[in-house]
Amino acid sequence: MSVNISDVLDIVDSQNQWRGKETINLIASENVQSDAVKQIESNDFMGRYAEGHPNTAQQDNRYYEGTRYIDQIESMTTREIIKLAKCLQADVRPLSGNAANTAVALGILRGGDTVLVNSIEIGGHISHNPIGVVGRRIQVRGKVLTPGRENSISLHFWPATEDGYHLDAPKCVDLVEQTSPNMVILGKSLFLFPEPVKQIAEVCRAKNIPLLYDGAHVLGLILGGQFQNPFEEGAHFINGSTHKTFPGPQRGVILGNMATELEMKWWSSVDRGVMPGSSSSHHLHTLPGMLIAVREMAEFGREYAAQTITNAKALGQALTDEGVNVEAKEFGFTESHQLAIKVTNFGIAKELARSLSDKNNIITNYNMLPGDKDAKNPTGLRIGVQEMTRYGMKEGEMGELADLMKAGLQGKIVKDEVIKLRSRFTDVHFA
Repeated sequence: MSVNISDVLDIVDSQNQWRGKETINLIASENVQSDAVKQIESNDFMGRYAEGHPNTAQQDNRYYEGTRYIDQIESMTTREIIKLAKCLQADVRPLSGNAANTAVALGILRGGDTVLVNSIEIGGHISHNPIGVVGRRIQVRGKVLTPGRENSISLHFWPATEDGYHLDAPKCVDLVEQTSPNMVILGKSLFLFPEPVKQIAEVCRAKNIPLLYDGAHVLGLILGGQFQNPFEEGAHFINGSTHKTFPGPQRGVILGNMATELEMKWWSSVDRGVMPGSSSSHHLHTLPGMLIAVREMAEFGREYAAQTITNAKALGQALTDEGVNVEAKEFGFTESHQLAIKVTNFGIAKELARSLSDKNNIITNYNMLPGDKDAKNPTGLRIGVQEMTRYGMKEGEMGELADLMKAGLQGKIVKDEVIKLRSRFTDVHFA
């Protein structure tokens, strides 16, 4: 007699109905997968192991037997994402963007090293920061993780321009010159505009400093050719999540453009940072879905990325027209899928995010904006339009959505109208 799972099935069905058909999802770090990606994830790879690299006819690389088919899938995924990204190397084994960052930190950084990163206050990811893997990796006994203290780790924050959404390129270059770091990291979690990769990369390459671009949020926009191209501008690594603007399963990837002997040593070190450093087997059942997503992006990525950015700009303008305070208006709001909204004139950001979700089926997250100091009580909402774009929404729907968001922020109940809008967009496009 099988166990009773009816309650589990009911919960999953409720999730599928609510998030899949009744809500407007504006979480900037999520996306919807195509039916092809979803369906292929239920497979025999789910319980299998494949440590190491795929075996070849010339070399036995795995530490387990029985890997002939995952070897094919992993090799194909690696080749095809290298072609899509126009780079030289790729490691498709990380389980997430955070795991990719962990692998690079484990591979290249050591205790006492110096690193330059974006602070959380201007949108940097927690993994880059003192309490994340980068800070903890360079910490040695007796050094504290609090920046600015006499005995703190040697982690420095990039200087930003007055608006807080751009880096001050000349000051950044000066900081590299002054500190001669062991690694520099660009890229953000609140990521509206491109980074000054070219200027920073010039001095990094002259000093043989590895430059990591964390493209977790914007990977799909980069590979769709609609954001900056960090490799063309001189980055050594691009790390990414494969489930944000890149609409695959929850995994990560490390892309490399290593050519010199020293750079290849970095790549070898990162390889060991992936396995055994940050993972053993790598959730094999999701890798076929990643391969499908790579092919979807190769076919539709440019169109999808362009529409995503167009929608983000349209929503920024529509919200502004409604009297909502969208940040970076003077710069066109955004060049990515994201918008930053300051909501202090409506109430407390954390409470507003909960109210939008619970009462009105509009899913957002509260988020620190430049100048905020308390991550648990920030002034803003971070929203992204990548999922609703994939469901087929365009500029006209951004105007409808702005009207509903304004009403929700004012405390009105518009759930029925939200469900009605969403009911017109339930099929996945660009696949």
